[in-house]
Formats: sequence, C-alpha cells, structure tokens
Amino acid sequence: MQSRSLSRELALLLLGQVTDQSKPADRHPTMENLLQKALDSLMQHWRESLDGSAAELEQAQQALLDSELEEGGGSTLETARSHLRASLSASEQVLNGLSASMELPRLLLLGDQDQIRRSALKRVQLVLEQRSSIDTRLDSVMEGWRFSRLPRIDRDILRLAVVDLIDLSIPAPVAFNEAVELANRYSDEQGRRMINGVLRRFHDAAAISPA
Repeated sequence: MQSRSLSRELALLLLGQVTDQSKPADRHPTMENLLQKALDSLMQHWRESLDGSAAELEQAQQALLDSELEEGGGSTLETARSHLRASLSASEQVLNGLSASMELPRLLLLGDQDQIRRSALKRVQLVLEQRSSIDTRLDSVMEGWRFSRLPRIDRDILRLAVVDLIDLSIPAPVAFNEAVELANRYSDEQGRRMINGVLRRFHDAAAISPA
C-alpha cells in the first residue's frame, strides 16, 4: 500500500515537469532529472506561497494600525482578522507541503526503489498517452467550471485517479482516498472538495455509460 501511494505521489511530481504542449515523442521522462526538477519546482512554489503569507501579514499589520486611527475600528479589525486567517492557512499549507517534499526522498530510499520507479513511470506514461481523452471525460463531469481552468496540480491529481480507476482497476474508494491524500499535500481545501466531487461524478458516469 505504501509503495503504491509513493509511486502515485512520485508520478504526480513527474507529471508536473511535463508540459501540456509536449509532443508524444517527447513524453519519455527519465526519473533522476525529472525528480530533481520536481523538487526544485516544489521549493519554488513553497517560497512563493511564503511570500504570499508574508504579504497577508503585512496587510493585517497595516489594518491593525489603521484601526487605532479609526473611530470604533470594527470593520478594520475584521479586515485584519481576515488577513491573519489567510496568512495562517497559507503557512500551514506550506509547512505540510515542505514536510511531504522532504519525506519523499527518504521514503524512496527505504522502499523498493525499482518497483516504485517502474510504477510511477507507468502511471506517467498512461496519463500522457491518454491525456486528451482523460481531459475530455473529466471536463464532461465538471459543474460550473472547465477542467482546463483548474490549477495544474489538481488536473494531474484527477488524471492519475482516472488512470487508477480505468487502467489499473483500483477500487473506487481507494482511488478517491488516494487522490484526496495527494490534494491534502499539494492542493488546498477547495481543491480537495472539488477533486472528491469530480471523481465521484466521473465514476458514476462511467458506471452507466461506456468509455
């Protein structure tokens, strides 16, 4: 179970390094280079998130200063609270993400590396080979949103879940849970709810109509 979860997470990191415009001939990623690029990209993402958290703190501080000058100060204090909540939420996501990123190389060393790598690359190749059809099927069960407008990390989590369900015959509850776990590490609360809902609608639609 741990090996499967780890290979799925590794596949997600690798997919993030393959552009949507890649040609089929280019879709043969090698593990070492892409893993390093994935970790570099994650570090950059977390740095940017921390910058955003710092900006929210600065705005909260400014709102608190303004409240001291404002009679009553109720609305300004609420603005400060809002910025503080946003900053704390962003900081928590960064800490969780950094923890996950730091854990991945250690787990790779402890696990069956060859098996994990083969499984991760197989998932990546399945997604890349079928990406157009997967995206079309996912887009058909979106509600009030287009699949192409989702954050890249959420799109890749959904794509991997579809591969689990359709190609690897992973039971739906397991595939749903694994996708949500990835979202817990790399997405946000809105992403988690969206991913769970889209996968359930996808599964229901696949159960009543042919692929």
